[in-house]
Amino acid sequence: MTDGTPASGTPTDSSDVVLVVGAGGVVGRSVVEHFARRGVRTRGASRRAPQGPVSGWDHLPVDLSDTEAAVDGLRPAADTTRLAFAAYVEHADLAEQIAPNVALLENTLDALDRLGAPLRHVTLYQGMKYYGAHLGRFRTPAKEDDPRLMVPNFYYDQEDLLRERAASRGFAMTVLRPEAVIGYAQGTPMNLLMAIGTYVSMTKELGLPLRFPGARTTYDGIFYQMTDAELLARATDWAGTAPAAAGQAFNVTNGDVVRWSHLFERLADHHGLDLAEPQSMELAQVMPSREDLWQRMVERHGLVATPYADLVDWRFADMILNSTWDNVSSLIKIRQAGFAECHDSADRLVELLDDLGRRRILPVPAR
Repeated sequence: MTDGTPASGTPTDSSDVVLVVGAGGVVGRSVVEHFARRGVRTRGASRRAPQGPVSGWDHLPVDLSDTEAAVDGLRPAADTTRLAFAAYVEHADLAEQIAPNVALLENTLDALDRLGAPLRHVTLYQGMKYYGAHLGRFRTPAKEDDPRLMVPNFYYDQEDLLRERAASRGFAMTVLRPEAVIGYAQGTPMNLLMAIGTYVSMTKELGLPLRFPGARTTYDGIFYQMTDAELLARATDWAGTAPAAAGQAFNVTNGDVVRWSHLFERLADHHGLDLAEPQSMELAQVMPSREDLWQRMVERHGLVATPYADLVDWRFADMILNSTWDNVSSLIKIRQAGFAECHDSADRLVELLDDLGRRRILPVPAR
């Protein structure tokens, strides 16, 4: 089911009012647009105004790091019945990530409570870092009941806070754990779709064959998973009303596993490029020198003039493209609970790149 309707026959409640926190990111943008397309009254909150068109939903500019600012900024959302929490503060130190990210969630919940919001359900997003995917080889396929790690992880603290609040305030909650979310969002550099699309587009612009820029072991030796952002939005919709989702955590991916070698074959074919042998390079060192190339591409192809610094976080791309261990989670639990949507990841990746071309975010990947 891919038409934007709720999954598995989930009924629509006309009284729902949805608030998406972190609406400027890949996850938040897809979730807020999903509910808006369904005609549900929807608001999206973020510190910065979202880039690109906003249609069918209201944006609330709010600083959730401050308690009183959160109350003032969320005052128009006092009628919220469903909260999707996708906000995130990056910090290089794992322990230092905990306090600011917990504060974002706590201030949001406190503000809605003080405003008397009739909250019925909260969806919290995590990811494979819950299982240690960022640390090294970990148990795969990862399952939702795998034990936590000793390493500091703000996912654990946020989830504990949410479960405590749900129990004391009487609302339901669900945790969703996607991996490598791919989807449309401007001005969000930690975006795998933009990293791949920009790298391939620049390769084509320079008239070069396409080479995988990460580790050879990553290219043909590991299994990887992705999560389409629109599929994740539909899982969010399902989780908010399905009785089997209440109080549960679920892995959510496209449902297949891929190898980067297969994906790059598909990308080369889709862009009309020759595929050459992989060449490991540190994109965070190489790509900053290509800002002039990006400016020429903007002018030549009539692209949206996204500042180069806002285009891609190349350190993020390096981390993913040099991971030398399988990154696979089990989907048995969410399927048995009633959500069984799936995508072919390679098909979806090129569809999304085509969409970026139509939006003039990147050049059209014509052969």
